[in-house]
Amino acid sequence: MQVDNQVSPGKVPHFCSIRYGIAVFLLLCNVIIMSQRVCMSLTMIAMVNNTEPHGLSNTSTKELQDNIKNPVYNWSTEMQGIMLSSIFYGILISQIPSGYLSGIYSLKKMIGFALLLSSVFTLLLPLAAELGEIWVIICRVIKGLFQGITLTTQQVIWIKWAPPLELTRLTSLSLSGLLLGPCIVLLITGFICDSLGWPMVFYIFGACGCALSVLWFILFYEDPKDHPYISIREKEYITSALTQQVSSSTPIKVPIKALLKSVPLWVISICNFAFFWSNTFLSIYMPTYIDYKLQVGVKENGLLSSLPPLFAWIFAVLAGYMADIFQTRNTFSLITIRKLFTSLGLLLPSIFSLCLLYLSSDFYGTIIFLILANSTSSFAMGGLVINLVDIAPRYYGFLRGLTNIIGLTGGLISSTVTGTILSEDAESPWVKIFLLMIGNNMIGLIFYLIFAKAEVQDWAKERQNTYL
Repeated sequence: MQVDNQVSPGKVPHFCSIRYGIAVFLLLCNVIIMSQRVCMSLTMIAMVNNTEPHGLSNTSTKELQDNIKNPVYNWSTEMQGIMLSSIFYGILISQIPSGYLSGIYSLKKMIGFALLLSSVFTLLLPLAAELGEIWVIICRVIKGLFQGITLTTQQVIWIKWAPPLELTRLTSLSLSGLLLGPCIVLLITGFICDSLGWPMVFYIFGACGCALSVLWFILFYEDPKDHPYISIREKEYITSALTQQVSSSTPIKVPIKALLKSVPLWVISICNFAFFWSNTFLSIYMPTYIDYKLQVGVKENGLLSSLPPLFAWIFAVLAGYMADIFQTRNTFSLITIRKLFTSLGLLLPSIFSLCLLYLSSDFYGTIIFLILANSTSSFAMGGLVINLVDIAPRYYGFLRGLTNIIGLTGGLISSTVTGTILSEDAESPWVKIFLLMIGNNMIGLIFYLIFAKAEVQDWAKERQNTYL
């Protein structure tokens, strides 16, 4: 009589397991990364004074102390925009190299050192501000370079740690920190600036990142087989579930010609462009829209602006669990699950954006539709965001970097186009901006529904021997 040695998922702990501990650890890393990235958007208000020259001689002792605690610089609005956007160029540069190298070098070292160096350059930013504008730009570009490495390589961890039936929930749980981070920043940065001074914002988030990187080096192991504290039951469950999926440890060659001809890969890239476009616009210009529509104070604006990312975080975690439950219970086929959640992540924000434009006549209606338009995009965590693992797990790191570049390009174009429309159109700029976002979402969704796949492509199989 043959005995089945495979461990049943029902007998394996979930929330008190090592793999879920790693997901929570990555969530905290992403919270810190986003805090280090976004905090300057708010500290800029305290850092810049365009009406008075820096260093007045006729000031009281209290005013002098306040100026030491909160140094003020005469940076133009154009220079402020360059400073805030400069971090994205570092992230763009790092995507493909980090994605490719993640399949060759130690993920523990790549993520640990990248998080540490991002935190160090966060600590150095107040000094860079004293030295001049160009040093702030250089500091943020380098910080973006290391943040891009962390964001790309961390997702490769799940190739060895996530059983297929838990892949979406573990990925969405860890990536949801990218949504929770801005919420935390918007809530506490203003209080830190008022009580301790804006430089302390960078010191606090930088120090937290350094501490977290030290813990990462101590606690993280790249393979369940090497972890000293993992239970035998969990180790057997993960290894048996991934027996046919784990890629080889030898360096891989990327089939460039096959990638360029892959329609499913192009579809994911197009949807990433639309996804990043809408998310970048809604996250960056949300306070501006609230100020335009509701005309509230700065503190109230910060509180209201923190609500959409909070709900987006909740929806992201929910999407991951729902997708995996559908897959575990065989409720739908895998491609149907991916198309369902991609549709929710692109269609619902478009619908609620239309409601925001034409149905939000009062304060509460505006806030509700703004929250829904921003947060429902997180449903894409169960669809297009994880779809690369379905079609090419062997090249996931490289392809993640490639599609992130296309997506980040959409985000940069979105912020530029939005700023241009706001400066040139005084009558109905927001209608044009929202309709442009909706159009991008619908184009991406149509292509995805027609051409998306959820099975490993021929060029991504390990038996493939013909490469460029």
